Amino acid sequence: MHSILTTCPFCACGCGLYLHVENERIVGVTPSKKHPISRGNLCVKGWNSIEYVRHAERLREPLIRKNGKLVKTGWDQALKRISHELLRIKKKYGGESIGILSSAKCTNEENYLLMKLGRAILKTNNLDHCARLCHSPSVLGLTNAFGSGAMTNSISDLAGAEVILVTGSNTTEQHPQIARFIFEALDKEAKLIVIDPRRIELSKFAHIYLRPRLGTDVIWLNGMMKIILDEGLVDDSFIKMRTENFSEFRKFLARFDLGQVEAISGISLEDLRQAAKMYAGVKRAIIIYSMGITQHVSGTDNVESIANLAMMTGHVEQEITGVFPLRGQNNVQGACDMGALPGMLSGYQRVDDPAVLDKFSRAWNTDLPTAPGLSSMDMLHETGRIKGMFIMGENSMLSHPDMKNVRTSLENLDFLAVADIFLTETAEVADVVLPAAAFAEKDGTVTSTERRIQRMRKAVPPVHLSKPDWQIIIELARHMGYPMDYESPAEVMEEIALLTPIYGGVYYDRLETVQGLQWPCPDRNHPGTPYLHKKSFARGKGLFSCIAYRPPDESPDKEYPFALTTGRVYEHWHTGSMTRRISILKRECPEGFIEISTEDARALGIINGEPVKVISLRGEVVTRARLVESLPAKTLFMPFHFREAPANVLTNNAVDPQARIPELKICAVRLEKVT
Repeated sequence: MHSILTTCPFCACGCGLYLHVENERIVGVTPSKKHPISRGNLCVKGWNSIEYVRHAERLREPLIRKNGKLVKTGWDQALKRISHELLRIKKKYGGESIGILSSAKCTNEENYLLMKLGRAILKTNNLDHCARLCHSPSVLGLTNAFGSGAMTNSISDLAGAEVILVTGSNTTEQHPQIARFIFEALDKEAKLIVIDPRRIELSKFAHIYLRPRLGTDVIWLNGMMKIILDEGLVDDSFIKMRTENFSEFRKFLARFDLGQVEAISGISLEDLRQAAKMYAGVKRAIIIYSMGITQHVSGTDNVESIANLAMMTGHVEQEITGVFPLRGQNNVQGACDMGALPGMLSGYQRVDDPAVLDKFSRAWNTDLPTAPGLSSMDMLHETGRIKGMFIMGENSMLSHPDMKNVRTSLENLDFLAVADIFLTETAEVADVVLPAAAFAEKDGTVTSTERRIQRMRKAVPPVHLSKPDWQIIIELARHMGYPMDYESPAEVMEEIALLTPIYGGVYYDRLETVQGLQWPCPDRNHPGTPYLHKKSFARGKGLFSCIAYRPPDESPDKEYPFALTTGRVYEHWHTGSMTRRISILKRECPEGFIEISTEDARALGIINGEPVKVISLRGEVVTRARLVESLPAKTLFMPFHFREAPANVLTNNAVDPQARIPELKICAVRLEKVT
């Protein structure tokens, strides 16, 4: 038996684990004791990460649609069909009629190659991935404020913090290893503030817990900042030296009516005052947030408001401070870094920057499209704009809001190709399906939520005829007449380093001797960057923005009296295509449910565990009621992992006008007993 060190395929904590292999089969998993995040520990998903790799339902050979059914075919026939159809659509309608969805489940190298295929061959900037649904407001909002849209510091900084403010992040369930650092800080007498509409597990340990109404984050954030200003707790020297536009921001806060806080958000002013003084009254404070902040029509506003709060107190630009957007999937940071975005090439280099275009055009020996492309929301929710799509490792049928609309858009395409490891709900409607390799069957790199670039290593051969996505893309490019001559992912990373300044010093030989490198890492001699913006922000000076409250797109009314919010559970991940094929996780959480307060359940005569119908303007779902004390009245919670009870049949496809993220965290529904 031998052991292979690799990276966990689930959340963006980026835990290091060993796969134990015997006779080309994985027989066990253990955590790396030396890894800075896992530290000899894994969550339940990490411990059980191998079962799905050789699951009986794995895609084992290419499929092609004939007479309305998907049937087995050979690789050459499948690739020829994809090449022919996409090039035909490009010739007839132009590159802008083709959409590409890349994946946070795939490696940096695979995301880079698919970005290259889309832009260099198909001449489209319609490239996106699941960050559109989770942290696109972080990329935009933090870039506007700081000059970089990533987590500012390292996860380990949490252990040394004096105050940790957690909002819109169910950290113990979504990022369990990061929660361990929070508890380590609490053991050292740090203070914890939790601000969340649900009384999540972490709130039991909070020194202050505040419960805002869904979609009112800008109100309480502005209220907190006005209190800090009025109490004289701003860091004047930091603001003067490191930021701009504070004079206008001060005037904006002076006009803010604190009476709005309780009236709109439901948070008492006195409780908010205590939280404001606790956060601003120390030197080492950190803000953690996740999709509870971003998945709103005001997502970018929320992120910029958090940046304002960090800057006005000087809690950024140094160790053990900062803003921590916690990413959801193991390589969602890397997919963004690699240019799986409609307006960016790798390293956040704009597609409409002439110097950037010239650099990439020379390297790739071809002209490139210059206009920013469409987001995934535009591609999948506006029928007719896109004629053909290639989707790598994304299950948009379950992950996107308003599922009926998504299905209509996909079924109306002239052509759809999907590469995945299982026949997902999205793959089921494709014209060609390609069997991809799982994480344990390929080499590459992934980038965690703390910007840590680390190795994913092949432990066993791909199952049957499946192939790593990087090889699939290279073969598809060859069929399209554009050779990509890479013999390994290591060669792809060398090109990434050449063209992507923040990855300039990232090479495989270096990654063999360290537990990852945190970008920016501009050259071979650079050790990586544990925290960003040292001495100055990436944009020069931090920018304060005056953010007015934007209400949710949809609020409860007489016909739909409940506010529904969605999220994850500890046992499952994303659309469940991997975790629901792991027996222990399926045993622990076998089916979907909807949480309802005991008070509301009593009023409706609903008993715990009985089936109920949830109805919105877009559709209806039958699932089981779970009575809880953690929700306020007239608020419901539903996980989105379950195809039998798909929450996104109900959710709203209204988007943030800047980041184009849908408002997945609040929609209006009604609840009925099933008779």
